Amino acid sequence: MSTYSIKDLEQLSGIKAHTLRIWEQRYNLLSPKRTDTNIRYYDDADLKLILNVALLNDNGFKISKIASMEHQELRDEVMKLTERSLTHDDQIHALTISMIEMDEERFDKILSSNILKLGFEQTMLNIIYPFMSKIGVLWQTGAINPAQEHFISNLVRQKLIVAIDGQVTNGGGKKFLLYLPAGELHEISLLFACYLIKSKGHKVIYLGQNTPNEDLNSVYAMHQPDYLMTVVTTSPSAEQIQEYLDNLSERFSEAKILVSGYQVIGQDLRLPSNVEQLNYIRDIKERLEEIERVPQEK
Repeated sequence: MSTYSIKDLEQLSGIKAHTLRIWEQRYNLLSPKRTDTNIRYYDDADLKLILNVALLNDNGFKISKIASMEHQELRDEVMKLTERSLTHDDQIHALTISMIEMDEERFDKILSSNILKLGFEQTMLNIIYPFMSKIGVLWQTGAINPAQEHFISNLVRQKLIVAIDGQVTNGGGKKFLLYLPAGELHEISLLFACYLIKSKGHKVIYLGQNTPNEDLNSVYAMHQPDYLMTVVTTSPSAEQIQEYLDNLSERFSEAKILVSGYQVIGQDLRLPSNVEQLNYIRDIKERLEEIERVPQEK
């Protein structure tokens, strides 16, 4: 069981700590526990409650009404609201609740309904990426545990793989080699890039996570791609990234190299002439728009 401070509840729900304390006193909404040293903390049940309360409150329910609801009534209202609401923030909120509960069925239902309403690409750009960004920060600060982060990442990864399999190209277009450096395991952005590239009719050679240098060299020599793309989240480190990019530029001087990720964005890097930095996931889409779209087979 995870434990949370009132600041964690504020970050996850968007409700100010001051407001939470008022609700706690006025409506007996929360019952914080205390450590042996008398420090207040909250558990998973408290967090799930506050996430549900925040969603209803944001949609016009008065806090006095919410506080009088039984647990099942509260949950039912949230489910109904999630199913009919089209706002991105509400959907991200609902996904956060699914993550905390580790409820795969609910997560899948929310994701599938949004894909039907918005399409896969817009769901990724407007809901999944902001959501993943949010939980990435929460994971780094310890507000959620690694199991919850892995649970969500694997579900999103499954959706991406299915979507990629549904993209059929006719063999034309540019050739992209996608990989993650040795030691790098954060694959969501690279998978989405794969989806976008294939959706534009280009060919993708996908090597995925933790690619050894020798494997990258041999595949490049075999296929001679027009573009290499990688996302650097943790490896190589910020201290090593400049040397890594310089080396990459020299080894694959004939290719255009597209790089993104936490260790690249916002760093004071000297990019070689054949290396281009992509700051956001939308940059990938915009970059692809600059490359002539390949007609798809009917």
